[in-house]
Amino acid sequence: MFKKVLIANRGEIACRITRTLQHMGIRVVAVYSEADEEALHVKMADEAYLIGSAPVYESYLNSQSIIKVALQCGAEAIHPGYGFLSENADFAQAVQDEKLFFIGPSPNVIKLMGDKLCAKKLAGRANIPCLPGIEKSLKDLIEAEKVAREIGYPLMMKAVAGGGGKGMRIVNDPSGLAEALKGAMSESQASFGDERIFIEKYIDSARHIEIQVLADHYGNVIHLGERECSLQRRHQKVIEEAPSSSISPALRQKMGDEAVRLAKAVEYSSAGTVEFVVDQSENFYFLEMNTRLQVEHPTTEMITGINIVEEMVRIAAGEPLRFRQEDIRFSGHAIEARIYAEDSSRGFLPSIGRIVSYLPPLQKEGELRLDSGIQEGDSITSFYDPLIAKLIVRQPNRNLARDALLSGLDGFYIRGIETNISFLESLIESSFFHQGGFNTTTLDILYNEGFTPQVPEHPQVAVATAAMMYCIQHHFNRAEMTILVGRGAHPVKVALENGRAEVKIGHETLVVETPWKPGDILFSGVFNGHAMTLQLDLEGIKNTLSWDGHKATTCVVNSHVADLMVYMPIKQKPDTSRNIIAPMPGLIIEVSVCEGEFVKAGQSLMIIEAMKMENVIRASRDGSIEKVYVQKGDRVNLDQHLATME
Repeated sequence: MFKKVLIANRGEIACRITRTLQHMGIRVVAVYSEADEEALHVKMADEAYLIGSAPVYESYLNSQSIIKVALQCGAEAIHPGYGFLSENADFAQAVQDEKLFFIGPSPNVIKLMGDKLCAKKLAGRANIPCLPGIEKSLKDLIEAEKVAREIGYPLMMKAVAGGGGKGMRIVNDPSGLAEALKGAMSESQASFGDERIFIEKYIDSARHIEIQVLADHYGNVIHLGERECSLQRRHQKVIEEAPSSSISPALRQKMGDEAVRLAKAVEYSSAGTVEFVVDQSENFYFLEMNTRLQVEHPTTEMITGINIVEEMVRIAAGEPLRFRQEDIRFSGHAIEARIYAEDSSRGFLPSIGRIVSYLPPLQKEGELRLDSGIQEGDSITSFYDPLIAKLIVRQPNRNLARDALLSGLDGFYIRGIETNISFLESLIESSFFHQGGFNTTTLDILYNEGFTPQVPEHPQVAVATAAMMYCIQHHFNRAEMTILVGRGAHPVKVALENGRAEVKIGHETLVVETPWKPGDILFSGVFNGHAMTLQLDLEGIKNTLSWDGHKATTCVVNSHVADLMVYMPIKQKPDTSRNIIAPMPGLIIEVSVCEGEFVKAGQSLMIIEAMKMENVIRASRDGSIEKVYVQKGDRVNLDQHLATME
């Protein structure tokens, strides 16, 4: 077994791999950019080395610098994690050329399966069903138009070297073809250094199901079941589950067998994932094979008890698989929620800044797990992916797992940046999630403009919490007050004794029990027998309460003030549509208009790149461009003035 391994990655995945390696008695070497000098993955490692400045091409994509560190520090192997160099065949080959071990499949397999067109051809030869489409990359728009006519709309543009949703575009009709091709090529070039794009038929209302495989160097291949990965936004997975509740046992068996057969056909070794799309008639089609560790691998680990990272290390060290297919047992249901640094109210745009408060939920072996690379005081920058943590739960069944995940998210307190926690909670509480009635387009359709937590229609929980907090803070055993929630005024009577209160709101009485004390940032309590946790933010005389995807601002007032507040006229917001402002910090990679040009509503004006994603700035109305204040290559700040329209 290896004595020292270098991890060529950062953030939560570097921390997750570190924990396994150290548990195995292996010394860990971390690498870091100038932006990550104080990062958690650096502090956890046994050794850490600077490899370059913040931009990824000068650090985490600098393969020569990483290999140089490995050789100098005496590491025997390199684990790439996911993203960055994990599916780079040239990097894997360079590692092996230096007599180091690459913890992953062979360079040849990475090259074959990393090229999506090549992978599709190999799957077709193995008689695995594939989506209709071309088996070569597009030369130009003229060829794209010809292929689109042959395949028919809707269609999907995909990066040949792609993964993680980068370089993907859905095109519903000919009018969107040119812009989609241009955007897909640009994003693919920026993400993978390869602008090649191909086209496949797009299956509407499809499910995204993936099969986890393990394979050693001796021809032994097994699968660890499937994961349901259909809840996606802009082709980025948001919530994943294992097993899937949407497929039949017969389909599960068939897809598992096909995944193993493909892995054997390409002589795969290490951990890998075979991905399929499944239509409404349970027809399934090969999508791609990821030759690396997946972000969502913890869900499989939770229901099988198998540490996939440990198995990758053992396989790379030359050990045979320790399991046969008949040894694999599945227990319970696991769900993973990805927590991103993004502002859902601004269309899920990246959120950048310093984390001033960080209080994660308590982990419980086999039931609640947190994979995170963040600590209080860290800065979220525009250089890296916005994923900051993953919360994974396992329970005997899906309903209990759903409740456990909601509880865990309610208790996950992050301040200083915006996160998608409220959005995740709203998904888990939704009827379509309860019923499993979703597909890969559900989130894009329902949340096309973003998501803002709403004040609940029945705010009794917020009212009772605010009233009880007020009594505890002022040492009142009995009190009468009025609680404002939004534009509503709620008269309240409270009788409190030893952390238990009867709170009368109108004709309804809530019995609340809580250990809360002033200064706590979480209000955990039992409301009429139902356990809940609310997050608290004190804003002067107001409290903002967040829970279950809801948000309510409360204020304790007397009845006279309540009357004034309720009937006070609402100020109208000024029209700012003529001002084009930056929705996020980032890099201007394209300016599509010039001063004096007339534009139509929805037309692309410029593109900002941040956190490895391209974001198109579009005109909100028809008009002429009066002034443009930026040019390609400029770095801009949040809300910076970009242009003005007449």
